[in-house]
Amino acid sequence: MNYRKIFILISILIINVLIVNITLAQPGGGGDTTDAPGGGADTSPTTLTNPLEENSPEIVIANVINTVFGIVGSLALLMFIYGGLTWMTSAGNKESVDKGKNIIKWAAIGLVIIFSSYALVRFLITGVGAA
Repeated sequence: MNYRKIFILISILIINVLIVNITLAQPGGGGDTTDAPGGGADTSPTTLTNPLEENSPEIVIANVINTVFGIVGSLALLMFIYGGLTWMTSAGNKESVDKGKNIIKWAAIGLVIIFSSYALVRFLITGVGAA
């Protein structure tokens, strides 16, 4: 089984779901036009709201950092799953077993680094007063 093809397929599916959710998330609801003046279609221009919700640069940077840490943590979880699958499907092959063990070992080390950097950044953000 080719894991690269499965990973690409899952990535494409996730990206498609995100794109569909972003394009369908329009302000003002769906296609209900009965609320427009006169009962007809609303012809006023659509305005976009601020997606950042905050104008302070410290809060925007804190939100970006938290999002990046969430993504990196999810990637670490995927590496644990990939390492476990590699180890479980090794069928006694020494090289595959070692490969799976190394993937899990390095994912654990990466997770420790992620948690440490998250704690340090969280301490700094709190010290600045952004959170």
